[in-house]
Amino acid sequence: MTHALFPAAGRRDGNAEIVAVSGMETLDIISRLQSSDVDNSTLEALRITTDRLCSEYPYLPSGQLVTEGRQWLKRVAGLQGQRLTLAQHKEVLTLSGWLALLVECVEYDMGDRPAAESTRRAALSLANESENGEIAGWAHEMRAWFCLTTGDYRGIIAASQAGTDVAPHHGVAIQLAAQEAKAWARLKDRRQTEVALDRGRKLLEGMPYPENLDNHFVVDPAKFDYYAMDCYRLLGEDRIAETLAQEVIRASTDFDGTERAPMRMAEARLTLGVVAARQGDVEQAVNYGELALTAERQSLPSLLMVSRELAAIVHRDYADEAAGREYLDHLNTLTRAT
Repeated sequence: MTHALFPAAGRRDGNAEIVAVSGMETLDIISRLQSSDVDNSTLEALRITTDRLCSEYPYLPSGQLVTEGRQWLKRVAGLQGQRLTLAQHKEVLTLSGWLALLVECVEYDMGDRPAAESTRRAALSLANESENGEIAGWAHEMRAWFCLTTGDYRGIIAASQAGTDVAPHHGVAIQLAAQEAKAWARLKDRRQTEVALDRGRKLLEGMPYPENLDNHFVVDPAKFDYYAMDCYRLLGEDRIAETLAQEVIRASTDFDGTERAPMRMAEARLTLGVVAARQGDVEQAVNYGELALTAERQSLPSLLMVSRELAAIVHRDYADEAAGREYLDHLNTLTRAT
């Protein structure tokens, strides 16, 4: 379990961080939870554990991450039945909320929409009980994401606005603005798209630079570029979309070539594929499309959504070419498997 929770290669040593702060190994934390020995050191270790799990979202295999997330959520949520101070009780609710958000994300990535929606509602309930506007904002952001991948664009706008109302000064407000922009782009309303993007940029500029860019629930400039890339691709601004896609790939790649954010990179490659297809280069378009489908860590709803954009162009313009047919067949096979 420790290896799964704290992979060593090229990553921060999460286990060492926990030991440095609390003096406890992972098994020590579990032992204390089981013996009802909850003190400030134990809670601090749980905070770091939660942060590490949220930081492993981009690259840890979905099945492994959802299992670990559910295990820790069960352990932390179980503390509510113990004798806690008011501050400790609120902290337990907050940590449970973050873990529920993480589990929900991975469940949706894996294509389990009913489970993801149930977990999202649980996260929102925990946010309301702990009076944590940031977690509530992310629960609404998740709803916006679900609506995006199912084509409910007005639902995205409603969810984004609801999230902004409860968390106007948190980083999630930036991502909510980006989700709203993505909805307007799909509704072909360029002015509203630009308004939402501009609001997100201004919020981003006013936020302190994040301490941990790996945490999935942190919005950094590279992440905002990733959202803007989607909008400009939908609006047909190929030059801007291509530039942003290349920047997303650059920012998501370590100096040794390791892909830190494979899901973002997959969508960036699909964007480059769409641009290439529009410019008449079917071979390059299909190469980008195939490369995106081979990513080890995938968010299937988002991947298929953008892949279908490329597929529509390939089907319209290149269905008679071998490369085009092969790509469409591959995508159809993946779609049937979900």
